[in-house]
Amino acid sequence: MNSPDLGQARWRKSTRSNGGGECVEVAQNLPGTALLRDSKLGADSPVLAVSPERFATFVAALKSDRLDG
Repeated sequence: MNSPDLGQARWRKSTRSNGGGECVEVAQNLPGTALLRDSKLGADSPVLAVSPERFATFVAALKSDRLDG
């Protein structure tokens, strides 16, 4: 995976966020990558880059509670 251009990333967080600033932000607008970062740190946050397929698998696991316990 090539290094993504973080300056082009469009970050978003869940609509279920309570506004407390303790969320994971996701950017999915760059080809071939999904980016994740800590909203508390914003632009200073380390960024995790994964393939869109792995991100979709992760989200599906969260939604089905397969990561519980």
